[in-house]
Amino acid sequence: MAPTTSAAPTPRPSGDPSMSDPTASAPAPSALVASAPTAATPAPPAPASSDLTASAPATPTPTASAPAASTPSAPTPAPPTPPVPADERLRRWRLVLGGGDADGTGRVLTGTDAAVDGALAALYDRHPDDHGHDRTSTGTGTGRSRTAGLGASVPSVVRWLGDIRAYFPAPVVQVMQRDAIDRLGLATLLLEPEMLAAVEPDVHLVGTLLSLRDAMPETTRETARAVVRKVADDLERRLAARTRATLTGALDRSARTSRPRHRDIDWDRTIRANLKNHLPEHRTVVPERLVGHARAARGVRKEVVLCVDQSGSMAASVVHAAVFAAVLASLRTIATRLVVFDTAVADLTDRLDDPVDVLFGTRLGGGTDIDRALAHCQAGITRPADTVVVLISDLYEGGARDGLTKRVAAMKASGTQVVVLLALSDEGTPAYDRDRAAALAALGVPAFACTPDLFPEIMAAALEKRPLPIPAD
Repeated sequence: MAPTTSAAPTPRPSGDPSMSDPTASAPAPSALVASAPTAATPAPPAPASSDLTASAPATPTPTASAPAASTPSAPTPAPPTPPVPADERLRRWRLVLGGGDADGTGRVLTGTDAAVDGALAALYDRHPDDHGHDRTSTGTGTGRSRTAGLGASVPSVVRWLGDIRAYFPAPVVQVMQRDAIDRLGLATLLLEPEMLAAVEPDVHLVGTLLSLRDAMPETTRETARAVVRKVADDLERRLAARTRATLTGALDRSARTSRPRHRDIDWDRTIRANLKNHLPEHRTVVPERLVGHARAARGVRKEVVLCVDQSGSMAASVVHAAVFAAVLASLRTIATRLVVFDTAVADLTDRLDDPVDVLFGTRLGGGTDIDRALAHCQAGITRPADTVVVLISDLYEGGARDGLTKRVAAMKASGTQVVVLLALSDEGTPAYDRDRAAALAALGVPAFACTPDLFPEIMAAALEKRPLPIPAD
């Protein structure tokens, strides 16, 4: 994760509470910045709906029976947005700009607005002074120094967490929590049970907790496990059903037989396989050879090895990989192994019945030795042609520089399918070693980032040995 600079104030999140207030009807402040109308251009008044109703004809016109397709109707224009009252507009600008002499509004907030502004200012209006100490900018529009701040007190942080959960929707709360941990160094406060009970659980918080695991007191450990379990359960509910359905279908399609039962015949493939036996005079094809789906096997048909980089930058990927590994392990026709690594290698296959146990078996941070991890995975492969190895890493190698590409080339030569994911998360384009990614692409193993929603399709294609549905850049 790139370090967060505090040289300039971070813009407040676009989920300003006034924008999600059900009583507010105007667009969000970010939209006002781009499209605020000037006072010299008033919006045209909209016609009253009652006038339109009154002027409608009471009887059908002579052309009422004409086909609808012959009389195209003009699109109904959207009604103009009602203008925002000047006082409300000023209030919203004040919440966006954060106060101080430079905002130019001169607006003083009161009541709930003042409390919301205080919660935002405690995080986003802090600047380092010339001596590196924290100070806060004014928020009242009077030029006086504001005393807002989270401080190092657990009760004050818990109160702040409660405030933002009351004022903002959950996605905005998660963003503000991450910013507080990054900007204000609050990670160590997560070791307090009161703090953990107040936070909004998400994937990034789980990554932070796992990195603090060794420093976590026993009184906090059970609370931390409860937070991690909530996130893991939420992910499994969202991803498990689709993953099982997609991969089970892929396994069934990949199993073919030349002596299928009638209900298992794949007629499309059978016809194509027997086109040479076409009899034009009888307008038929003689099915000399039948092609069909094999009955679902009771034993293991495929092996999947997830090899996951557990360096600090891969925290979100580790969380998602643990959940997917547990889902894959629940499929009886897939033998699943999970290997995590930094400079050491840990095989967590025996913990796959519980993603939380998997996550607490990881150690986020440290260096990276990808070649050593792949060597461990390769040593356990007994059926190369039926095995898929998924390497999840940003490819920054701390071990043998050319070992990674040589190891992947050897796996491919043995018949093993290799998939390289630069990230398994919703974070967008990750940072990665472009030279090694290019070297893998030259071997026919493209490296790309993958969202959790796309992962089942990637695995299905790999199991069926067809081209991977690589997302567009």
